[in-house]
Amino acid sequence: MLYKLLKIDSAFGNLEPVSFLDFSELGKLEKDLEGILAEHLLGVLFEDGALMPIFQERAMQAEADIYALNREGDLIIFELKRGFAGADAMLQALRYAQDAGQWTYNKLEEQYKKYNTRSTASLAETHKEAFNLERSLLHSEFNRRQRFIIVGNAANDELIDAVDYWKRQGLSADFLPYRVYRIDNQYYFEFFALPYDRHQNPSAVKGVLFDTNRSYNENSIWEMMEKSRVAAYGDIKDVVKYLNPKDIVFFSHKGMGIVAAATVLGPVKDDGSDEKYRKVRFLTSIPKRDQGIQKWMPFSQVSQVTGKSFYWARTIKNPYLNREEAEHLLAELKKALQPDT
Repeated sequence: MLYKLLKIDSAFGNLEPVSFLDFSELGKLEKDLEGILAEHLLGVLFEDGALMPIFQERAMQAEADIYALNREGDLIIFELKRGFAGADAMLQALRYAQDAGQWTYNKLEEQYKKYNTRSTASLAETHKEAFNLERSLLHSEFNRRQRFIIVGNAANDELIDAVDYWKRQGLSADFLPYRVYRIDNQYYFEFFALPYDRHQNPSAVKGVLFDTNRSYNENSIWEMMEKSRVAAYGDIKDVVKYLNPKDIVFFSHKGMGIVAAATVLGPVKDDGSDEKYRKVRFLTSIPKRDQGIQKWMPFSQVSQVTGKSFYWARTIKNPYLNREEAEHLLAELKKALQPDT
């Protein structure tokens, strides 16, 4: 809940609750909510989570809104509800979970190929790379368990009670509340991610592992190195907006590891219709195009140094690092990039 702090005699005193709206009051459709969450759920809203999206609802199909896999290959099913959906919304989610619980590996891969038409790798191989596993999961290890999550209005007591009932029956289910506020004619979206809703303060200096786009363009890294920039392309170009000046960005090169680090400078800029970038100042040695990448810190070492498990398939490799963690990784990266003596 959001509260306005009221001052009494120059000191903060009373708390005044700020009323919240529902998407239906804004004239929005449920698909708008799905679009917001599908685009940001597994990156921004679940900043500390590691989920691999594999499928999104198609029009006029009896499907849940979003399907994702976790590190263990379990299927996570998201059903998104605007307005005040009744308890039958939970029964609908149970039907989706029942159907999806019977999906074989081949069915999962079929669904994934529909969702990600650019990928030529198998689902198992993509999953292995996304979570930096030592080996690909066996086909039989996928979808052994299912967990479904209802995303709904924080004031929807009937739906919350329904989720709680099924949880008491031993089902793996959760309710994630959202709220929408209108303050000074501006709209604000509040979302609570499990288990503790942990997020870095957006204004704080953070460390960010950022992909060099090797999967789609081998030359992107050289553009970033030679032009002193961190860049994103195509449909995901706006992710550079998640960076702030003074953040430390670590350049993550697929198949290798972290190859350089830099401090983010200045505002987001456009370079044509397909790229957005921020200027950077490098803090480590810079790989040269004519020499190729000769030194790097492997992904496994990055996880060892930070003590974190990253989701490597995103452009921004969540979770973020706080300032102290970023500076520690930077110091270790400088050691890894030192030339052999």
